[in-house]
Amino acid sequence: MTGAESIEIFSVIRERRSVRNYTDRDVPEEGLRAIIAAGIQAPTALGLQPWRFVIVKDRALIQQVSDYCKPILIERIGEEGGAGTEEFLAALKTPVFSIFYNAPVLVLVLGAREAVSSFLDCALCAENMMLAAWALGIGSCWIGSAALVQERPDLLAALKVPDDHQIVAPLIFGYPGPLSPKPVRREPRIDWVP
Repeated sequence: MTGAESIEIFSVIRERRSVRNYTDRDVPEEGLRAIIAAGIQAPTALGLQPWRFVIVKDRALIQQVSDYCKPILIERIGEEGGAGTEEFLAALKTPVFSIFYNAPVLVLVLGAREAVSSFLDCALCAENMMLAAWALGIGSCWIGSAALVQERPDLLAALKVPDDHQIVAPLIFGYPGPLSPKPVRREPRIDWVP
């Protein structure tokens, strides 16, 4: 790896953000394949590579998943509360709001149920995918609440999620619309053990 390549990698890591505003421009298949190819380079315990992927471009199905998840989220967030939830809760109560922010593509990173390290391996894979997408000029966001769809067998069947896999990372992809400023990262707490 050259010095220029390492600088570019750090730049992508620093600049990547969760995108919640997308244009209507479609993400080409070769872009999605490149993103997944980057994902599967992630470390995996015992080399098991427990991931599988479902690419969903059917906007009606994506909306069905959103419509299913929204009332559950409203109930759960209403019970839990917490700082910063008011704005999201208000959005959820708006009929036209989609938890997928109208992104053109939903990619489900599925993990094999039998693999003990499945969740961690697939999370690492998902991060690689989001970084690769940003490097290609494609935005992404991990929509964790979409995993609620696992409680609806008919939607799981429509999404082609096999029984021996679970949804680990529901990721949306698309070309970003106007972005709000990136939140400032707090300095990390670091304890050094000499």
